[in-house]
Amino acid sequence: MKMKQSLIIMMFLTLFGLSFAAQSSAEVADSSKPYSGDFWSCSTLTGDWGGIRNDWAAKGITFDIDLTQTAQSVVIGGKDIGWEYGGRGDITFNLDTQKLGLWPGGFFTVEVEGNYGKSVNPDTGAIMAVNTNQMFPTTGDTQVNIPEVAFTQFLSHYFGVAVGKFDTTSGDANEFAHGKGDKQFMNLALNFNPAVLLTVPYSALGAAIIILPTKDPNEAIINLMYLDSNGKADDAGFDTVLEGNNTYSIEGRVRTNFFGMTGHQVVGATYSSKNFTSLDQSLRLIVESRAIQQEDNSWSIHYNFDQYIYEPKKGQGIGIFGRFGASDGDANPIHHFYSIGVGGKGVIPGRKLDEFGIGFYYIDISNPKFTGLLQRTRSFLRDEDGAELYYNLAITPWMQLTPDLQFIGPAQKDVLDIDRTTLIASKKKSVDTTTVIGLRLRMVF
Repeated sequence: MKMKQSLIIMMFLTLFGLSFAAQSSAEVADSSKPYSGDFWSCSTLTGDWGGIRNDWAAKGITFDIDLTQTAQSVVIGGKDIGWEYGGRGDITFNLDTQKLGLWPGGFFTVEVEGNYGKSVNPDTGAIMAVNTNQMFPTTGDTQVNIPEVAFTQFLSHYFGVAVGKFDTTSGDANEFAHGKGDKQFMNLALNFNPAVLLTVPYSALGAAIIILPTKDPNEAIINLMYLDSNGKADDAGFDTVLEGNNTYSIEGRVRTNFFGMTGHQVVGATYSSKNFTSLDQSLRLIVESRAIQQEDNSWSIHYNFDQYIYEPKKGQGIGIFGRFGASDGDANPIHHFYSIGVGGKGVIPGRKLDEFGIGFYYIDISNPKFTGLLQRTRSFLRDEDGAELYYNLAITPWMQLTPDLQFIGPAQKDVLDIDRTTLIASKKKSVDTTTVIGLRLRMVF
């Protein structure tokens, strides 16, 4: 019955989106009043709150509120077949001290985030989540967390510092393939470089140095960060920040403008001094928590690019993207990673807010060395690959409906069964190529 209800709801939403698709081309007329406009052209569902919201924005105070709901099903292969429904809400508060009339160069950010429901991530057999949105703030039971409370102060046009608890997903940015699975691709491998996920926690206390070589962060930016390797979204982190398990990272992003069109190049490296003893160190990797031979420290390098190849208007057109990552392959099961794809924004006449993407990824898996009773099943993982296709239909500027299709060659070879008497792990069934269909609805309030 639950599956039938989900199907009915998603069919209704699809028909609703198609019925009003022509309205999505409307844009906010006055950029000085970003929250103004009618029902079809306003950037948010709740509008300008009687003018208060625009007044606050002019003074440097903004509230970004959104809700993303997803229904997905494994229809072929995997570990289990069936529909799951879940969602994630996010509220981000930003304050600009200069606009507020205080001092120049100060920025304060607080993010509140929570999810509910379930995802099909555990059902695919893949090490990569097919629903990134449901991985944040944590993969556990429904809860609300505060993944970011951070303050940034620029000391000149070229240099700034930041302290606090950081949401690290702003790193590894890409024009066509980036985010928490709420705007573009849904698969984790096409939103971030998974080679860095073990060493860089999602939410952690730390400090950063920001360098702007040309004064303009859109042209070039360099970030150097120190983070607590044990950081978690559901923990303030003060009890672990001084334990000596530290993450150090450096990343640079530069705008290229090859062929007279927008493009970017990103390169970075990470190092963690943490001692890894299990595979549940990163909540963003879908691997069962198992004891492994202790590995001291871990490192990774990452690279990504995006480049428009057709750009009739800045920020609109068709482009290509790609990523490469590598790690030590000891504690980190992601030894090498590759992805490539095509993305588009506003390429259909009258559909300026629509987006689409086609992406492919491949992961060279390094099987960890297990301890205990699972020593006999060390090679339970194999290399993983996958492909995803989505189309983001903008019903209005504040509502997007996205059909999604994924094909995954999962890393997990078999579903294992443990004999409680002999404590011997035996093969239960093979995990075959997985096909996942889904529909996502994002609303901005």
